[in-house]
Amino acid sequence: MTVKMHKKVFQLLVDNTSGVLSRISGLFSRRGYNIESITAGVTADSRFTRITIVTSGDDEVLEQIEKQVAKLVDVRDIKELKPDRSVFRELVMIKVKATAQERQSIISVADVFRANIVDVAPESLIIELTGNQSKIEAFINLLNGHEILELARTGIAGLSRGAENIAYFD
Repeated sequence: MTVKMHKKVFQLLVDNTSGVLSRISGLFSRRGYNIESITAGVTADSRFTRITIVTSGDDEVLEQIEKQVAKLVDVRDIKELKPDRSVFRELVMIKVKATAQERQSIISVADVFRANIVDVAPESLIIELTGNQSKIEAFINLLNGHEILELARTGIAGLSRGAENIAYFD
């Protein structure tokens, strides 16, 4: 019998206290769970931090992850962000080797993707792009003929659509 692996995106609202990210990642480490990406940032209410975690496993593992994370003292709310009811974005910065002759063709590709050139040096460009993961992957694939010197990705940030399921705390 083959175990089917799934990817899930969990959104946590946690107390904005020192060490909270370490405690959450420590739980994943101790249990042997994989974190594919993790982002964290303070919310509109500075008492709380929103953490978005992308993880994978079979149904049983993903259910255990959700239950174990929910038990942590700092965690106020946890929910799965389902792709059809959520908006996901990621930021990528890519430093590409670019001679004067190559520069315009790279800028043309960046323009098609609505990417921004944020730095120009004599031998390279830094391109900034935000979008969903498939847009970012498609852009990186189009740079295939160029030498990528460095690449930095933020991981997914996401919010559920609409006004339902918003957690409010006093």
